[in-house]
Amino acid sequence: MESSPTKKGLQSQSSSVSRPPQAVKFARRTSSGRIVSLSRDDDIDVSGDFSGPNDYINYTVLMPPTPDNQPAGSTSEAKPDASGPYQQTRFGSDSGHSGGVGGDGPVMGNKLERRLSVMKSNNKSMLLRSQTGDFDHNRWLFESKGKYGIGNAFWSEDENAYDSGVSMSDFFDKPWKPLTRKVKVPAQVLSPYRLLILIRLVVLCFFLGWRVRNPNEDAMWLWGLSIVCEIWFAFSWILDILPKLNPINRAADLAALHDKFEQPSPANPTGRSDLPGVDVFVSTADPEKEPPLVTANTILSILAVDYPIEKLSAYISDDGGAILTFEAMAEAVRFAEVWVPFCRKHDIEPRNPDSYFSLKRDPTKNKKKPDFVKDRRWIKREYDEFKVRINGLPEQIKKRAEQFNSKEELKEKRMAREKHGGVLPPDGIQLTPATWMADGTHWPGTWFSPTADHSKGDHAGILQIMSKVPELDPVMGGPNEGGLDFTDVDIRVPMFAYVSREKRPGYDHNKKAGAMNAMVRASAILSNGAFILNLDCDHYIYNSKAIKEGMCFMMDRGGDRICYIQFPQRFEGIDPSDRYANHNTVFFDGNMRALDGLQGPVYVGTGCMFRRYALYGFNPPRANNYLGIFGQVKTPSANARARSQTDTDSDTQPLTDDHELGLPKKFGNSTMFTETIPVAEYQGRPLADHMSVMNGRPPGALLLQRPPLDAPTVAEAIAVISCWYEDNTEWGDRIGWIYGSVTEDVVTGYRMHNRGWRSVYCITKRDAFRGTAPINLTDRLHQVLRWATGSVEIFFSKNNALFATRRLKFLQRVAYLNVGIYPFTSIFLVVYCFLPALCLFTGQFIVQSLDIHFLIYLLCITLTLTLISLLEVKWSGIGLEEWWRNEQFWLIGGTSAHLAAVIQGLLKVIAGIEISFTLTSKSAGDDEDDVYADLYIVKWTSLFIMPLTIIVVNLVAVVIGASRTIYSVIPQWSKLMGGSFFSFWVLVHMYPFAKGLMGRRGRVPTIVWVWSGLVSITVSLLWITISPPDEVTGGGGISV
Repeated sequence: MESSPTKKGLQSQSSSVSRPPQAVKFARRTSSGRIVSLSRDDDIDVSGDFSGPNDYINYTVLMPPTPDNQPAGSTSEAKPDASGPYQQTRFGSDSGHSGGVGGDGPVMGNKLERRLSVMKSNNKSMLLRSQTGDFDHNRWLFESKGKYGIGNAFWSEDENAYDSGVSMSDFFDKPWKPLTRKVKVPAQVLSPYRLLILIRLVVLCFFLGWRVRNPNEDAMWLWGLSIVCEIWFAFSWILDILPKLNPINRAADLAALHDKFEQPSPANPTGRSDLPGVDVFVSTADPEKEPPLVTANTILSILAVDYPIEKLSAYISDDGGAILTFEAMAEAVRFAEVWVPFCRKHDIEPRNPDSYFSLKRDPTKNKKKPDFVKDRRWIKREYDEFKVRINGLPEQIKKRAEQFNSKEELKEKRMAREKHGGVLPPDGIQLTPATWMADGTHWPGTWFSPTADHSKGDHAGILQIMSKVPELDPVMGGPNEGGLDFTDVDIRVPMFAYVSREKRPGYDHNKKAGAMNAMVRASAILSNGAFILNLDCDHYIYNSKAIKEGMCFMMDRGGDRICYIQFPQRFEGIDPSDRYANHNTVFFDGNMRALDGLQGPVYVGTGCMFRRYALYGFNPPRANNYLGIFGQVKTPSANARARSQTDTDSDTQPLTDDHELGLPKKFGNSTMFTETIPVAEYQGRPLADHMSVMNGRPPGALLLQRPPLDAPTVAEAIAVISCWYEDNTEWGDRIGWIYGSVTEDVVTGYRMHNRGWRSVYCITKRDAFRGTAPINLTDRLHQVLRWATGSVEIFFSKNNALFATRRLKFLQRVAYLNVGIYPFTSIFLVVYCFLPALCLFTGQFIVQSLDIHFLIYLLCITLTLTLISLLEVKWSGIGLEEWWRNEQFWLIGGTSAHLAAVIQGLLKVIAGIEISFTLTSKSAGDDEDDVYADLYIVKWTSLFIMPLTIIVVNLVAVVIGASRTIYSVIPQWSKLMGGSFFSFWVLVHMYPFAKGLMGRRGRVPTIVWVWSGLVSITVSLLWITISPPDEVTGGGGISV
C-alpha cells in the first residue's frame, strides 16, 4: 500500500492517551470512492466534508513481536531495504514497514504524528478488519507472510522472479467460452414425467392381460375387434412416447460468436469476419400457385439478413422456368439496393417488407435516429411502387410478347412475299407465339404458349447472376443514396442468382429433390458456401440473426459432427382458434425437442441449415456404434472418416487426400465441382481455439476474398444443372437430397443419421423463420395425405428403420420406425370409431359388463395419460388448447388422409397402381376481404367420405341405442351409457371436421346432405336386414 499521506488531510493533534508502539493504519473505501484511514484516532476532527456515520470506524490492531515485525523503539533508524511483509503488496511496493513507518513522516517517536491519509488504490475488495482490540490472526497469517505471486489481480514487479515471458496484460484477454450450452428440463418435471410413463406402461400391460383373459362370450366378434385395436394402440403409444424420455433445450451465445469470429486478434488484425460462407436456397415451381410477390419478399428478407455480406449467397430455383418469376426477381434485386441498407441503418425486424409494414405495433418503438420517420415514409412509398410493378408484370410481359410477336409476324410475311413473288403462300404463315425478354430476345424457359424446347418439362437450363459478388471491404453510402441518407451504412448486397435446371422429355427430374441437387452443384461452382440453408418460397427470415444462431452450433465444440441444424416452423395467417392444428406445436415443440436429446431432430423440409460436406454423402469425422438389444453398448465406429493421429497437419489442412474424393464417377464428370468438395469440408470446420475442439481449423483461415466470377465458371455452373449430368452418378441415392419418396426431406435426414451424423434443434427466442400454412380443411387434409403417403413409402423401402445401421441410437431408431408406421394406425382407428356404434346397434359392449376391474383400469389409464400430457405441456411450453386441437385433428387426419395413404401405398406396392386424390368441386367463400375467408371454403374431396360416415353412423347409433333401451322390457342402461360415452368421444373429436363442412354461418353444401342421407338410409336398411326386430305376439308390439 502506498504510504505517502496526502498533505490535504486533516492534521491530527497529539494524543494524551498512551498507544501501543506497533499501531497500524488501515483504510477503507468511502461512499464517495476515496480510500481513507481507519486507524483509531480519538483526536481527529471529522467535522465538515469528512463527517459521516459510515466514513470512519475506530480500529486497533496489535502486532506482536515476530521475526518479521520487530519493535522499532524510539529510534528513527529503519532499514531501507527491510523485507517486511508489507514491503510489496498489491497496492504498491513502497509501503514501508508495518511497525509504524509512515512514508516520509518520522519513523516512531514517543508521540506518533497521526494524520488522515487519503490513498489511491485500485483495490475494491479490502479485507475485513477486526473491530475489537484483539489481535486479528487471519490478517497476520495472510498479510504478514503471504506472497501474492502472479495473476490478473496482482503482478510482481520483480522481473527476475518469473522468466516465462508472460506479463499481466496477457491476463486481460477474455477467457475461452463455448458458443452453446444445453439447458436441461427441470428434474421436478422430467422425473415425474418418466415415472408416469412407466406406471402407464405397467397398467397397460395388466389391462390388456385382463382383457384377454376376460372375453365377452355374448359378442366375441366385438371383443376380438376391440382387443386387437387396443393392443395396436398400446404399441403405437410406446413408439411415440419412448423417444420423448430425454427432452432438452439449447441456447446459443451470439456475443461469444462475435468475439471469436468478428473481433481483431493476432490471427485477424483487421477484425474481418472469419465465419464460413452460407448459401441460401429458395425453391419455387409455379408462379400461379406461389405468387411472385411472396417469393420476392422472401428473397428480400434473405438479402437483408445480419450475416457478413461477402460470406452470404442467395439462390432461387425456379423449377417451372417461368419468365414471371425471373422478372420478379430482377425487380426484387433492384428494390434490395435501398431496402437492405435501410434495414441495416435502422435495425429493422422483420426484414420482410410486407410483414414489416403489416405490423400492428408502433414502428417508432426503440428507434432513436431522427430521420427514421422520414426514411420509413420514403421506403414505404418505394415498396408500394415495387408491389405495383410486381402485380403488373403478367400484363406487361404479355403486352411485350404481343408486340414482339407482331413484329416477327410482319417480318415473316415480308420474307414470305419476297420468297413467293410478293404473294403470301396459300397455307399462310405458321408462327408460334413466343415469350420475350425485355432486351428483345426469346425467353429460354417456359413460354405462355408451350412448344418444343419451351414447356415446363422441356426447356434449357438457365442461370442468371442478378447481383454480383460483393467486395471484401464495406462500401459506405453517401448522404443521397436513392433518396435516403446512407452515410456510414454498408450498402453492399449479397450475391443472388436465378437457377432453372434443364428439363427434357425422357428424363426423371425427381421433383423438388432433383431441383435442390441441381442448386447444390451450381452453388458449389459459384460460391461454395460450407453451409446451405434451404427455405420454401413462402418461408421468410423473421429473425435476422437466425443464421448466426445456427452457426453457433456448427462452430462450437463437436460441431464437426453436426450434419444440419433444424429450426422450428412457425406460421402466420392461421385462424385464432387453429381449428385444424396448423401450427403443429405438439410436433415442433414436443417431439422435435425430445429428439434433440437423442441423435437429433428429423429434417422437415424447410428452415434447415446443412453442412455441405454431409450432404455429399461422407461419413462424420467421429461416430459410435450402438450394440446390444437396446443399444446400451457404445463403441467407437471404425468406419468413420479416419484421420492419422500422428499427422500434425490433419487439423489444419483440407482433405485433399481423402480416398472418397477419388471417385469422380460418384459426383459426375465436373472436375471443377469435385475440387470444391475438400474446400467446403475445410471451411466448415469449427475454430481450433481450444484443446477440446477436434477437427478444427486455425483462426484467420477464411479472411480472403472470393475470386470474382468469370465466364468459364458460370458456364461450368450451367453444365452441372443439365438433365444428363446425374447419369451414372450417386446423386439422389447417396449424395444430396434422396430420390424415390414424396417426403424426400425425412429420407435425406435419415440417411445422414444412419451414417452417424448428429443434428441439432435450434429454437430461437425470436422466431427464426415464418411461413404460411393452409387453413382450409381440404388443403390441410391433402397436405397430411402427402406426408402420410411418404411415410408409407418409407416403410416399404430400404429406408425403413428396421434396416438401419448400428450408428443409429436405439431410441432414434424407434422414432424413425414410428415415422413409417404411424399411418397404419388409421386402420385400427377407423374400426375403433365404429365400435361404439356397433355396440349401440347390437345392445352389446366390448366387455361382458362394466365391472369394477374394467372401470379401475380405464380410470388409471385415463388419469396417467392426462398427467403425462400435462407434464408434456409443461416441458414443451405448448398450450392446453393447442394440445387438444392436435388430439382432434389426429383423429380427423387418421380416419381420412392416413387411411387413404395406406390404401394408396398398398396398391402401389402390391399392384403397382397409383391413385391420386384430387379436388372435384369447390364452393367459394363470400367475403374476399376477410383474411380467414379461405377457412370457410368447402372443397369436396373423397377424403371426406370416411369421417362423414363415422359421424353419421355414430349419430344414428345413439338414436337407435337410446330408443332400444327406453322401450325395452328390461333396459340395460350400463351398455347404453358405455356405448354412448365412446360415441360422444368420437363425435367431440370430429367437431372441427363437422364445423369445416358447414362453411360460413353453418351453410352445409348439398353434397354433404346427400352423403349423410345415403349413409343413414344404408346403415338403417343394412341393420334391419342383419338383425330384424322380433315380434311379441302377446302384446302385438315390437320388442327391440
